[in-house]
Amino acid sequence: MSEAGSSLAALVRAAAQRDPDAPAVVAGERRLTWAELDAAADRVAAGYAGRGLEAGDRVAVQLPNGLDWLRAVVGALRAGLVVVPVNTAYTDPELEHVLTDSAASLLVAPGERDSLAGVPVCPGPPEADGPAAGVADDPDALAFLCYTSGTTGRPRGAMLTSGALRANQEQCLAMDRPPVRSDDRVLLVLPLFHVYGLNAGFGLVAATGACAVLLESFDPRTSLAVMAEEHVTAVPGAPPMYQAWLAAADAAGSDAELRRGFAAVRVASAGAAPLPRDVWAAMRDRAAVTVWEGYGLTEAAPVVASTLATGRAKPACIGGPVPGLELALRDTASVGASTVDAPEDGDGADDDSSDGEGPGEIWVRGPNLFAGYWPDGADGPDADGWLGTGDLAYRDADGDLHLVDRRSDLILVSGFNVYPAEVERVLDQHPAVVESAVIGVPDARTGAAVRAVVVVAPGEQLTVEDLQAHAGQSLARYKVPTSVHFLGSLPHSLTGKVSRARLRELGLTEAPDGVAPAGAVAAGSAVGDGAGG
Repeated sequence: MSEAGSSLAALVRAAAQRDPDAPAVVAGERRLTWAELDAAADRVAAGYAGRGLEAGDRVAVQLPNGLDWLRAVVGALRAGLVVVPVNTAYTDPELEHVLTDSAASLLVAPGERDSLAGVPVCPGPPEADGPAAGVADDPDALAFLCYTSGTTGRPRGAMLTSGALRANQEQCLAMDRPPVRSDDRVLLVLPLFHVYGLNAGFGLVAATGACAVLLESFDPRTSLAVMAEEHVTAVPGAPPMYQAWLAAADAAGSDAELRRGFAAVRVASAGAAPLPRDVWAAMRDRAAVTVWEGYGLTEAAPVVASTLATGRAKPACIGGPVPGLELALRDTASVGASTVDAPEDGDGADDDSSDGEGPGEIWVRGPNLFAGYWPDGADGPDADGWLGTGDLAYRDADGDLHLVDRRSDLILVSGFNVYPAEVERVLDQHPAVVESAVIGVPDARTGAAVRAVVVVAPGEQLTVEDLQAHAGQSLARYKVPTSVHFLGSLPHSLTGKVSRARLRELGLTEAPDGVAPAGAVAAGSAVGDGAGG
């Protein structure tokens, strides 16, 4: 790799040296060249040093998309700090866990409080005059701790090095149709605290010296207007965005705004969650744009596969592995593996005339993989460098991959991880709740939604609104159940664990027939005898 291990801060510096007056960021009325962004990063790096932070210290950043987010993060990396990007929807209990677990030295977040969980709070990126302290650009240095829900339900910090992030940038840029080119104007409305917006978004902008058109939040009509005005040519997106754009066109009774917004778009991509077939087809027919779907995970920094890698755009298809990444489908017992190598010279991966293969669990190996979970590298790639993703896929006759399901109970709401155990722990703290189980249900807007199945204590009264309000005190909004089913008891396995599989078999993941409406309820009817396997 030509610049393997180059940090995001180093890429900003390189872009500034290459073409200092080229536009780097457009954020409403504010515009910065690469030289201006580079200088701003220096001032913030000096500001962190002035607050006593040293290389290796963790700084948590909970800011909305904007220039302040970029300054805070690039400045921290330039000072040799480790950035902990925090979801802006996190409640204080969720934020306190991240701060405590990461042993953060500083929280950069809007507001007037001086500290949280014993961590000093800075309302914006600190600044100081003078040059930033020189820090060696080490590809093995930890750059980001990206918290993602673990199997215990507690978010865990995925350790991403500068080298892993840079490797994934180069893997993406090596595709025959790269998602970002140096002459692109890239819409960045994906949350920058998420690794998709962070690295597949701004990371590729910095790596190529393109221009980011940055929006603080997503509104379909506003974003379409900005795309038309700024002549946006590249759109990294998620399924709910495309659904919202189509819905806005439906509400307007015309596709004119939709087509104007996408008129200059060279490449539109989708990730973070599966893109429905009808949305893929509607974007092609109504917006005159092909959406190239991909697949990734935080632990891979994040892109694993894309239809851009094969050049074959298909609905409900994630294509093939990005160049330089090995991908294998293994059976659920991990007996044997069918390896799919990265495509060469634009050919499809293992393209043959067979009937396809799988399903099997996706395993990956490559330089873009994370270094395990904070702080000791637990559950990282195995001794041979392979990482199991927990996702199931099959290969069609062309060798293209299609996602099937997850082995775990993870619920993907608009691409964000929701683990049932985390939500259940909060619900069970309500004094009227005896026991709860959380499952995912299909949702046309977000891909999936959270449904709670709850047993209410005898004689207690509980409303859906009360339960949602209780959950909202400790959980981000996307984790709060959107529907609740009240039962007299829950099915359990022989080991005593609640059987989510039994709940699915009972049809509780289907349309909300029988879901308790808002209002006071008591314990409902039992499911079986509550002791099933």
